[in-house]
Amino acid sequence: MTTHKIALLAGDGIGPEIMAEAVKILKLVEQRNKVFFDLRPALFGACAWFETGKSFPDESIAICDEADAILKGTIGLSHEESKKIPIDEQPERGALLPMRRRYQTYANFRPVTLPPSLAHFSPLRPEIIGDGIDLVIIRELVGGLYFGAKTTGVNDSGRRYVHEVLEYDEDQICQVLEVAFKLSSQRKKVLHNVHKSNVLKSSVLWNEILEEVRVDYPDVQVEHVLVDAAATYLCLDPTRFDVMVMENMFGDILSDQCGGILGSLGLMPSACVGPEKSYYEPSHGSAPDIAGQGIANPYSMLGSVAMMLQMSFGMEAEARNLWQAMQSVFTDGYTTPDLARRGNAERQISTSEFGDRVATALESIPSNG
Repeated sequence: MTTHKIALLAGDGIGPEIMAEAVKILKLVEQRNKVFFDLRPALFGACAWFETGKSFPDESIAICDEADAILKGTIGLSHEESKKIPIDEQPERGALLPMRRRYQTYANFRPVTLPPSLAHFSPLRPEIIGDGIDLVIIRELVGGLYFGAKTTGVNDSGRRYVHEVLEYDEDQICQVLEVAFKLSSQRKKVLHNVHKSNVLKSSVLWNEILEEVRVDYPDVQVEHVLVDAAATYLCLDPTRFDVMVMENMFGDILSDQCGGILGSLGLMPSACVGPEKSYYEPSHGSAPDIAGQGIANPYSMLGSVAMMLQMSFGMEAEARNLWQAMQSVFTDGYTTPDLARRGNAERQISTSEFGDRVATALESIPSNG
């Protein structure tokens, strides 16, 4: 029997609630396959700071270091609660960015999937959605403006200032482009390169490196699109895209826009892939306003489990089974209150009930393990 060590970082807000459903599904996957998941919970985010004085404490780092993969919940608090934590220890700066840097998780995969059974969630018209949306954003995750040097101060004129550096080198760009080209070659063989080379020299270098990498992928057609135009096309004609690749900040913004296209970030899981270790997380926030009410949808977290099964553990068939089980709950007319859209046309269930229905659906699908 194969054993996989998984660090569980439940996080803040609704994180523990949706993590409980992830654990429920992992236990079922164990029963259906010749596999054992060694689940190791660890503090991460605001909850960690309030208990230990660090958002990513040494004990949690040790657990993550030993894990084969990391499953992360949501982090962060309300604006007012966040003020209680020193700026440099607030969850995004004190935990998330250090984790990305530590494990060099340079490639962020965000599938944007809207099959016909989920089309009612989207604010886009049916004629725009067509037969459904199925694209993947590949975002560079450990470079650019977010990781550059940052200074603040007061200048000689007495004016406050901030200085943040956008920095990339060719190796950083090359490695994420390799990921995007490889994925494109496995899908529709069309790669949309999102950039801003008419203004940013970082995009000029990005495009130079792309031309060098594309030589190894002659079957992939490259289409260049400026980031502002890409934002418009995602609203007007999202089905034109298949794989999109972009630098860190562009990817942060456009992937969240895709959540709006789907109707909720609660429908977007993600994978953050490094050379030796990856972590998986829902794309949405911690939703402190609904925490503890049992109404958050665990779909994005369970989708992250499916991505972990496929990408870290090679369990592709079971990953497909889990996706099928997750979508069947919506197809059967159920949803949680935070995603309710159709009034009496759908029955509202709790977070745990949604997880139970996914588990029941998964049990009904034959396992290949």
